[in-house]
Amino acid sequence: MSTHHYHLYAIGNALVDTEYEVSDAQLQAMGVGKGQMTLIDAAQRTELLAQVHGQQARRTGGGSAGNTVVALAQLGGHAFYSCRVADDELGAFYAQDLAHNGVATNLSHTRAPHGQTGSCLVLVTPDAERSLCTFLGATAELEASALHPKDIARAQVYYMEGYLAASPSGLQAALEGRRIAAEAGKALALTLSDVSMIQFCRAGLDAMAEGGLDYLFCNEQEARAWTGLQDISAVAAGMAAMAKTVCITRGAQGCLVLENGAVTEVAAPTIDPVDSNGAGDMFAGAFLYAATHGHSHAQAALLGNRCAAAVVSQHGNRLKPEQMRALLEGFGR
Repeated sequence: MSTHHYHLYAIGNALVDTEYEVSDAQLQAMGVGKGQMTLIDAAQRTELLAQVHGQQARRTGGGSAGNTVVALAQLGGHAFYSCRVADDELGAFYAQDLAHNGVATNLSHTRAPHGQTGSCLVLVTPDAERSLCTFLGATAELEASALHPKDIARAQVYYMEGYLAASPSGLQAALEGRRIAAEAGKALALTLSDVSMIQFCRAGLDAMAEGGLDYLFCNEQEARAWTGLQDISAVAAGMAAMAKTVCITRGAQGCLVLENGAVTEVAAPTIDPVDSNGAGDMFAGAFLYAATHGHSHAQAALLGNRCAAAVVSQHGNRLKPEQMRALLEGFGR
């Protein structure tokens, strides 16, 4: 990696995902907005969990940027993740999950505070759509002390999770990391994360994007919300100026890569979708792995689509390391 110690340095929310399969009627009865992320408090979390009590659940490490750094690490890249957990069982689970996947983190250098680690209730309907109910817990107080400036300066790409726009201290931490990365001449990346962030926290996203980005990741729905446009060609034209390279993921239609005034369409594998949780995070992790390993951005998008399709073909937001290695076969390192 020449002078780089990490391919990717990211900051985001530390959340443990608990995923349930539910019907549309059950989702509606729970009062959860379909396909979006909704912030909930501890009491609401308890109430929602009571409504799925007795149903089979899957628990995994999560968080948008957390999923992205794990994907990159599983493909063979080196990643660092700044986040915040509490001194509880979920916090220990989260830290161990990052370590198991080879991701370096500030959690190994700091003592976790008392409290509750953040968690996300993931509700998946039969059409493969995921709806997220997020209890931030300890990650609501993520702050700049979680940053490792020397490691930011030794990374190729600094990546910000758009969900941090909802947290004043988290946003300031992301912006401080951005300043350090920019001064060190590092590539800057942002994911818009969710339509709800665009609707309610746009000022924070604007602050993350201000001054220019090298990479911006979003899905088609988010791009439409950002531009206020519907026609995909107009949407692409409206998004193109936000970063040197903009990736708009479109599910079964693959993705658009916007750069240097050109639009490149990259097809996705044909699959039977099961669970869309983690698809965009997976795309970003695979794309950035390829981009930091000498591949063109069109090739990076191809790997991103391949990995995202694989995770959507199963339940859960992560793939096993051996699955990720298999997806690299024929692609090159």
